[in-house]
Amino acid sequence: MYLVTMLGNLLIILAIVSDQHLHTPMYFFLANLSFVETCFSCTIVPKVLVSIKTQHHAISHTGCLMQMYFFMALTLLDDFLLAVMAYDRYVAICLPLHYTTI
Repeated sequence: MYLVTMLGNLLIILAIVSDQHLHTPMYFFLANLSFVETCFSCTIVPKVLVSIKTQHHAISHTGCLMQMYFFMALTLLDDFLLAVMAYDRYVAICLPLHYTTI
């Protein structure tokens, strides 16, 4: 599932970067959301996979703090991007004539 998540997010980013028709604000936010989700997956899953493989479930205090910091920061960034995307859709639907200026 980790590889499918990584591959899917990277394919979304690649598709948006390679196609000129997808260079709109919504797809810009979608590419950033995919990048954040990729980073989000990379903060937790590799350590969990190593812990399962080696049967060594300990983590250092510093490692735990770093993992929690990146987990929380990326979660907040994810929520912020979703809020900006929602506002972008709101403006596009409710104020279509002002969308390009806003």
